[in-house]
Amino acid sequence: MTPLVVAAVLLSALLHATWNSLAHNVDDRLVGFALIGVVDCVGGAAMAAVAGLPPAGAWPFIIASALLHVVYNLMLLASYQLGEFSQMYPLARGTSPWVVALVSVLLLGHALPIAELVGILLVSGGLIGLVMAGGRPHRRDVPALAAATVTGLTIAAYTVVDGVGVMQAPLFSYTGWMFLLQGPPIALIAVIRRRRTLISAIRTSAVSGLAGGVISLAAYTIVLWAQTGGALAAVAALRETSIVFGALIGAWFFGERMGSRRAVAAAVVLAGVVLISTT
Repeated sequence: MTPLVVAAVLLSALLHATWNSLAHNVDDRLVGFALIGVVDCVGGAAMAAVAGLPPAGAWPFIIASALLHVVYNLMLLASYQLGEFSQMYPLARGTSPWVVALVSVLLLGHALPIAELVGILLVSGGLIGLVMAGGRPHRRDVPALAAATVTGLTIAAYTVVDGVGVMQAPLFSYTGWMFLLQGPPIALIAVIRRRRTLISAIRTSAVSGLAGGVISLAAYTIVLWAQTGGALAAVAALRETSIVFGALIGAWFFGERMGSRRAVAAAVVLAGVVLISTT
């Protein structure tokens, strides 16, 4: 990767952790995610209007990606409602590369280099460390851990879809239509769920929600631009520095207990992701 691409992906990682922290800290998380969806829809519509329709072959990827992103946002919302940011964010982000590597071996019959095996073991150990950092999980912790894990699975799915799909259409055409389609569902859910309290919830959550949407839109567009250069594995590995950014944001801004165990676990996950993604 060129220095420009490296800098862009690192910026995207920081932006990703930032918008997630805003989404976690918003007064009404459902309305916050809905506002992010509104920004996605407006920004996507603007890109689509400029770039036009994508080729026919790109539509299956765009539709699949939009659906996966809706599931991702719903599960991420559940994760943040149930658990601490500095635990949920690294757990969700760290699950994806581990699952992709394991599936490629067990289902696709790919060879497993030693470095990738070490990476899988490191990510597995690091994720266990994140789960156990605050002591042995209790039954009440299971929903949060499950939601974060499913979030990671959807990240793995849309990463694969977008990695292929973005090569089938111009960047802004693909990105614009994907964001345009994924934006409305959560906004509609918020309208149905909040009803009479929607306006007041929007007032208290507007700044964080809209800012999170703008940052989210920028962060993922940067990643898709970087992927058009073909260095998918390297981009994926570098992007996972967001795991460290997320852990630090949780400790510095939310007052969550970082602790040496959680810090080491996050670093181990990151090291394993790098090994998996660059092998």
